[in-house]
Amino acid sequence: MPHAPDPQRPRTKPAQVRLEELMDAAEALFLQRGVEATTISDIVQAADVAKGTFYTYFNSKAEILHALAQRYTTRFMDEVEQAVDAQPTDDCLARLRSWIEANIDVYVRTHEVHDVVYSQHHHLGRGNAERNAIQQQLLQLLEAGIAGGHWALPAPAVTASLIYSGVHGATDDLIAAPKDQRAAFKQALIADCLRLVGATY
Repeated sequence: MPHAPDPQRPRTKPAQVRLEELMDAAEALFLQRGVEATTISDIVQAADVAKGTFYTYFNSKAEILHALAQRYTTRFMDEVEQAVDAQPTDDCLARLRSWIEANIDVYVRTHEVHDVVYSQHHHLGRGNAERNAIQQQLLQLLEAGIAGGHWALPAPAVTASLIYSGVHGATDDLIAAPKDQRAAFKQALIADCLRLVGATY
């Protein structure tokens, strides 16, 4: 005699869980095969869903790639924010140093995903919402330091742009550097960024 269905067991997964599984499957395939070589059929097969389920959430492969880029940036900023918030609220220098170091560490660890989800998007392009969001996070730290009398910056938005561009541009060089040179490169990068606000490492 067949068992009666368990009334406590959900028949379908929650929408958010299904969405994350689709995105995880797409990200893994994009990393393994590349965006162009991956099809929607590949994604739904990897996520173990029907193709119609894909179209419940996304209209195209380009749309899921954009969603992955947004998720990447959100996770990136959350990690950086956690590192900053681990420092005392009144220690502006420690919080700025943590922002710089976390940007380097997270980018180094996740650069392969970054390069995939932003493969069709110039990271320094004008009007880049993702860059603007991360740079705004930095600008708030710089402005807090000005308000607290820790440093004087006549154009904090310009300084934020210089630090942001310097950190991410130089971290690309760090990733390409021999492993035995990376620690010293990282410390020099942090020190040079701090000098832009008149601080020392």
